[in-house]
Amino acid sequence: MTDYIIKPMETDEEIDGKGYVHYKSWQKTYAGLMDAEYLKSVTEEKCKQMSHQWTDNILVAKDGEKVVGFVAYGKYRDEDSTDLGEVFAIYVLTDYYGKKIGYELMNAAFEKLSAYQKIAVWVLKGNERAILFYKRYGFKFDGMEQEIMLGTPNTELRMIYER
Repeated sequence: MTDYIIKPMETDEEIDGKGYVHYKSWQKTYAGLMDAEYLKSVTEEKCKQMSHQWTDNILVAKDGEKVVGFVAYGKYRDEDSTDLGEVFAIYVLTDYYGKKIGYELMNAAFEKLSAYQKIAVWVLKGNERAILFYKRYGFKFDGMEQEIMLGTPNTELRMIYER
């Protein structure tokens, strides 16, 4: 990935860029997987607003000055699982698929999560591209699932990576 850099998200331009990647990725990835009306409500403006509200533990991938991907990571959200780290989100613009940016982002997040022996990720059921990516990286389903509301009920499946 010689032409790209991975770095902590710091500037307003990077925060807006992350919001744009989030928006474009949702529109492309989740069309047909979730309620169409809900997906329409996920606007670029809302994604940018959310990006400005949550700026911790996010790394961006940049092609020159353009943010082309990001990963969000941290301690697992469930208070009972203190030994788990989590990748909360990882997205790359479709024009940059196949350039190993997702792997570089995941590697960088794993460095930040080095204190954890296990890393969790939740993936939307039916999101085969993401599932394949996670499996290739070394994640395995652990049987946990949860229902989330995205306009209509959807199922997320948990995958775990063990070092």
